[in-house]
Amino acid sequence: MTVDYYGLDLPWQVVLIMKTLGWPFGLGLLLPSLLVAGLPAFILTVLVGRPLIDALRRASARQTAYEDAPQTHQVKTGTPTMGGLLFGIAPIVALLLVPSRSTLALAVLVYACMAIGAYDDVSKIRGGKNKGLRARTKFALTAVAAIAFLLVAGPQQTTFFGVGLVPEWLWYGLSICVVLATTHALNLTDGLDGLAGGTILPPLLVMTCAARYTVPWTLFDGTLIGIPFFAAATAGTVLGFLIYNRHPARVFMGDTGSLALGAALAGVAVLTRTQLFLLLIGGVFVAETLSVIIQVASFKTTRRRVFRMSPLHHHFELGGWPETVVTTRFWIASLVLSVLGLALISRTAT
Repeated sequence: MTVDYYGLDLPWQVVLIMKTLGWPFGLGLLLPSLLVAGLPAFILTVLVGRPLIDALRRASARQTAYEDAPQTHQVKTGTPTMGGLLFGIAPIVALLLVPSRSTLALAVLVYACMAIGAYDDVSKIRGGKNKGLRARTKFALTAVAAIAFLLVAGPQQTTFFGVGLVPEWLWYGLSICVVLATTHALNLTDGLDGLAGGTILPPLLVMTCAARYTVPWTLFDGTLIGIPFFAAATAGTVLGFLIYNRHPARVFMGDTGSLALGAALAGVAVLTRTQLFLLLIGGVFVAETLSVIIQVASFKTTRRRVFRMSPLHHHFELGGWPETVVTTRFWIASLVLSVLGLALISRTAT
């Protein structure tokens, strides 16, 4: 059966899809992305999670609490780490559903950053201390991963959504900086049970919606569908991981997971040309990073601390907030900032 749709005789199924995709704020793209990509990724993560935790425990892949962390964190020593390996499910799901150049590029970035994080985690486990790769080494390796990602993705439109055309060098330079900043901001945020996972969920969902406005619109185009499917699949794995990582955590994501999640968010932002919107959408990660920068700069120049402890979540912990309260409030802050970001993207597109 066909239906008249703006003068075109189209099958009713196609008309239904087009009407759904036309829902405001990109919600019409979010729903099918979550059902087709997010749900399978969530189910697989839940199923694989328990055997992986058992395997990590047998391999003695256990967390060593950071020496300078609040004393309440010392009880976390011995909890299995490197659970972020579960996030490797998302690229597989996205590639199977939409084997496009964009999903391949995102997979390269996520797996490369995951490998960097895994090497860092293994170094910490073998050394028995919370010290792995040097920061400059991690930054250099992440920069290489970012360049590889851009090469695989191929030539991109050198525009920032809401700004317009910019010099090619600026677009590529900022895109590399976005990958570096986001991956390491996630790494800093991963300090409480469920904090990094719950905080990144709203930005991932917003990026799924944002593809509706920022990627060239073609109904069955692999670029359009691949990017939100990748973001939704990543959100699905994060939600599945939180089942095991919520307080009290049975497993930690480690640098393996935090660098991979940061890479996924940054990669989707780059391909949707919404790099600048990450300052708002990822505002919690920005605040965490700034707290570290301010603390270090203040202590080196004045020998005084601005915060009780950095990153920012430790400041609130030492102020008397229970860990679960800090986590919940950071989740809420991330949700509010993400909604504001989506509203701004939608407003800019009209």
